[in-house]
Amino acid sequence: MAGVASTILWTRIKRVKTSLFDLYKVGIGPSSSHTMGPMRAARRFAVELEISGVLDRVAEVRVDLYGSLALTGLGHGTDRAVLLGLSGEEAATIDPASIEPKLVEIRSSGRLAILGSHEIPFREAENLIFHRNQMIPPGAVTQHPNGVRFSAFDAAGNVLMTGTYFSIGGGFIVADGEDAASKAVPAGVAMPYPFASAAELLSMAEEADAPIWKVMLANECALRDPEDVRAGILHIWSVMQACIERGMATEGILPGGLGVRRRAMRLAERLRGKGSVDPLAPLDWVTVYAMAVNEENAAGGRVVTAPTNGAAGVIPAVARYYRDFIPGADEEGLLRYFLTSAAVGVLYKENASISGAEVGCQGEVGVACSMAAGGLAAALGGTNDEVEHAAEIGMEHNLGMTCDPIGGLVQIPCIERNAMGAVKAVQACRLAMNETEGHKVSLDQVIRTMYLTGLDMQSRYKETSLAGLALNVIEC
Repeated sequence: MAGVASTILWTRIKRVKTSLFDLYKVGIGPSSSHTMGPMRAARRFAVELEISGVLDRVAEVRVDLYGSLALTGLGHGTDRAVLLGLSGEEAATIDPASIEPKLVEIRSSGRLAILGSHEIPFREAENLIFHRNQMIPPGAVTQHPNGVRFSAFDAAGNVLMTGTYFSIGGGFIVADGEDAASKAVPAGVAMPYPFASAAELLSMAEEADAPIWKVMLANECALRDPEDVRAGILHIWSVMQACIERGMATEGILPGGLGVRRRAMRLAERLRGKGSVDPLAPLDWVTVYAMAVNEENAAGGRVVTAPTNGAAGVIPAVARYYRDFIPGADEEGLLRYFLTSAAVGVLYKENASISGAEVGCQGEVGVACSMAAGGLAAALGGTNDEVEHAAEIGMEHNLGMTCDPIGGLVQIPCIERNAMGAVKAVQACRLAMNETEGHKVSLDQVIRTMYLTGLDMQSRYKETSLAGLALNVIEC
């Protein structure tokens, strides 16, 4: 049955196209699916209350969380995200330093101002319910383990509006029954290269006599001005760089109760002290860059989904490796890197999943590793075949990776896992670019394998903290 369902999904969404700026979104930690997604869903429900004209009549709002959102929501900050989203905050624009004071005010007063204007009583014990024994909201059409239902009532207890949403990975949300693909590209926009598979991407690029990054650029330019595409990519890169620098300049204990100490700052200081005598020092720096980002993410700081928060360190770490350690590296190479990595990410987003709650960490760090490997090959001037091969290797050696965060926190094994994923991406690129005889496994085949593996994986290994390290490591 799972095989039949997966085949339907594989073919159903071939017409869809996703933008680079859908995959790379500025937001806050610690989780794109459990923090950014629920925040967006909560805000969307609040806006719909206002648009429908019933906001002024709302006396109570109840929020019901299901599946992975309920099981690991507290560790991932879902409760905080819901309060902020109902208040009208957006992950892309909120100042991380303002979050704690806003939450303290709501919780101490027991009152919440919907969209910052309509104030109602709100006490989490009664109004925010974690259904830890139920995976899907009752009666929902969409079947995804990251569901949240909002209900608004008037003073007499009558239901004014309900809304059920699903956080499907990378900060993407859909309403119950809504086609996730329907909003990928505005209606009426004709994409010059509407590729639906890696094979189609390679074929279209060959026909156009163009590298993959130019194919992706042409699609992006169908959505916005070329100058805006370039500026947008460079803005994403600037946010990533700032995140790396903050992570390497900050020490202390990460929040959440595990007592995990930040290590990026100390590791960076040690590397600077050693100098460049170690031939593997560049890979040590890749480790530091990735850990710096994910420590910032774990602390709720400003990060970029790449393609998710849980995997946010891989792509910036490999980009920084290119910038700092590759002779002749320049801005054009970075643009090639981000455009190509996004093309690879589109294939996973549209043909499989980037949700750890749906397919395990192979859909997060595994996808990020594949994206970074392909992107690095492009930045280094590799051929389209080398890009495809690098991306394939990047995923092939992450297949089956579970998502089992200890305590429901995006800390162990997530921080080190990003470092390992980034190093794997560099090695995957090097393998592909040093190979002259071709390869047996295609990127399309490994994407399909990843998705089917995710469907077969027991749900307790998919962001529930009910198995794996989360079960076998005793919290202190």
